Amino acid sequence: MSRSLANPPVENPEIPALLPSAPGLFDGYTQSSAFDEMFDAKMQPRRPYRKLHKELLRLTHGELLQNKQKADLSFFHQGITFTVYGRNEATERIFPHDLLPRIISAAEWDVIERGLTQRIIALNLFLKDIYNDRRIVGDRVVPGEIVYTCRHFRRQMIGVKVPRDVYVSVMGTDLVRLPGGRFVVLEDNLRVPSGVSYMLSGRKVMKQIFPTLFRKCGVRPIEQYSQTLLSTLRALAPEGCTDPTIVLLTPGVYNSAYFEHAFLARQMGIELVEGRDLVVHNNMVYMRTTRGLTRVHVIYRRVDDDFLDPLAFRVDSSLGAPGLFSAYRAGSVTLANALGTGVADDKAIYAFVPKMIKYYLDQDPILDNVETLLMWDRVQCAHVADNLHQFVVKAVGESGGYGMLIGPQSTEEGRRNMRDRLLADPRNYIAQPVLALSTAPCFVDGSIAPRHVDLRPYVLFGDKVSIVPGGLTRVALRKGSLIVNSSQGGGSKDTWVLQS
Repeated sequence: MSRSLANPPVENPEIPALLPSAPGLFDGYTQSSAFDEMFDAKMQPRRPYRKLHKELLRLTHGELLQNKQKADLSFFHQGITFTVYGRNEATERIFPHDLLPRIISAAEWDVIERGLTQRIIALNLFLKDIYNDRRIVGDRVVPGEIVYTCRHFRRQMIGVKVPRDVYVSVMGTDLVRLPGGRFVVLEDNLRVPSGVSYMLSGRKVMKQIFPTLFRKCGVRPIEQYSQTLLSTLRALAPEGCTDPTIVLLTPGVYNSAYFEHAFLARQMGIELVEGRDLVVHNNMVYMRTTRGLTRVHVIYRRVDDDFLDPLAFRVDSSLGAPGLFSAYRAGSVTLANALGTGVADDKAIYAFVPKMIKYYLDQDPILDNVETLLMWDRVQCAHVADNLHQFVVKAVGESGGYGMLIGPQSTEEGRRNMRDRLLADPRNYIAQPVLALSTAPCFVDGSIAPRHVDLRPYVLFGDKVSIVPGGLTRVALRKGSLIVNSSQGGGSKDTWVLQS
């Protein structure tokens, strides 16, 4: 059986000898009402998957086990980890990774790329608007009571000039595929979207394991992401700065995504800093170095708004630098993403993104939203509260799968507790129908079985919009689970976008 990655594997475990070929690896592969990424309704491989399917039929059971162990070892030796909070056991874990790629055709990717480009442009226009003219609120397209009651709305950002009017320079949008095969947007991640290091590391491992198959399938590269991110950050430098010093600001080694922070800083060739490494003088930000103070122009921050500056936000924070917001407001340093972007990834605001696209761009959305009920509406709240077994209920500001109730899988006690929370604080919740997320074949417990997946492409916006062809496919590795978050038992797959 394949090893669980709940705990790191032992150093240099022996690779087992090849086992005899098992009965068909796809024996027992069962489809449900969900869209299956590899097979059509007649269990015939879809066109993008035909070469992979042929390769899997050629491999023996033992060869797949051997490849799985090679992948596990590579992740272990690279230190590709994440942290789970609130557990009694050791919190540092090797990131679970499935051996089989998720494949997307060139035509499907074209729709995704155009849809995400449209979306990030509209979201940036929305953020510029609500912190300046507030036309969309005045025209009653988005209710002011939802915007101004969002805990991520920053009144300190009203009237602040942002370079190129780009508030969101890095976006990770979660997409799901519905039973009919259509991609829709599940949610946007605009504050400090994470996971891209797992996308890049997973691709490196897969190229080592399936080098020939990569060439046969014509998989589009993603290795340029880090340099594209660096170019995006350079484009956002303060006006008149032609050779900016860029740093990545991390909360430190105990943060769940510290591996990613160190990985990206190393890939871009920039300094990884903590708040204690920065000092603000005369509204200029400097970095402490062994050679003295060095001026900093752009900060790719992986620290939430509240903790960036104890003089402007939380006074008990030691993760940022005193005076940082004052320097930012003065325009001497750029923060990416901008402060206050969290208002646009509030799950209640998400429901209005199609209206934003129509309002600012006069276009219909290329990628639709999932139907979303707002609990601040008394009628919708009462309906959901009486039918919790039919809905997924989410807290508007949570991530990582926390604060969520999946109705059909919930207990009576869980529904009772959620009902009490809904009625006590309706603004803090939204509800969506239970979706049959698409499934993809995964190599689990020594055989191939379907598991539910989503997709998080990464969108960059500086002087232009750039999207690397792929993204982080997240997998609900537990049988029957719909929660793909790593903190809740999920893992990842490499995502192959085909050239043609």
